[in-house]
Amino acid sequence: MIDSILQLDRELLIFLNSLGSKTFDGFWLTITNQFTWTPLFLLILYFVFKEFGVKKGIFTFLFIVLLVAFSDQFTNLIKNTTERLRPCNTEDLKAYLRQFTYKPRGFSFWSGHASLSTAFSVFVFLLFKNRIRHIKWIFIFPVVFGLSRIYLGVHYPLDVTCGYIAGIIVGFTFYQLYKKLFKAVFKEVI
Repeated sequence: MIDSILQLDRELLIFLNSLGSKTFDGFWLTITNQFTWTPLFLLILYFVFKEFGVKKGIFTFLFIVLLVAFSDQFTNLIKNTTERLRPCNTEDLKAYLRQFTYKPRGFSFWSGHASLSTAFSVFVFLLFKNRIRHIKWIFIFPVVFGLSRIYLGVHYPLDVTCGYIAGIIVGFTFYQLYKKLFKAVFKEVI
C-alpha cells in the first residue's frame, strides 16, 4: 500500500514537473525564495501593530516568532526522522526531472516551505478574520510557495500536501494557545 502511494507520488511529481518551461523558471525560482515574501511579512507586521497597539503588538509579534520557530524545528524533526531524499537529489529520478542549479540539501518529507507558510497563514487569518476584510487572500502565499517546490523538483506532491496539513494543525493550535495567553495576560478576549 505505502509503496504504491510513493510510486504514484513519484509519477505525479514527474508529470507536474514536466509541465514547466524555461519561460517560467525565473518566476518560480523567485517565488520559492523566502525573501521575496518580505513585503507580505512587513504588511502583516504593520497590521499587527495598527490593530493591537505597541504592547499587544509586541506580544502578538513574539507569538508569531514562536510559531515560526516551532514549525521550523518540528519540520526538521520530521525530516530527520523520515530521511526521505529530495527528488532532485535522488539518482533514479534525475533523468526525469527538469534540472536547476537550485538543489537544496537535507531531506524532503515534509515540505518546510508548505508547513511554515501554511501555519503562518492560518494563524494570521484567524487573528484578522474579523478585522481585515480581504485577509483570506493570505492563503495565496502557501499555495504558490508550496507549488514552487514541486515545480523545482525539490519536493514530492505528498511532501507539500502533508506540509499543508501540518501547517493547518500548527497554525490552528498556536492560535488557540495565543487566545488563551492573550486573555490571561491582557484580561480581554481577542
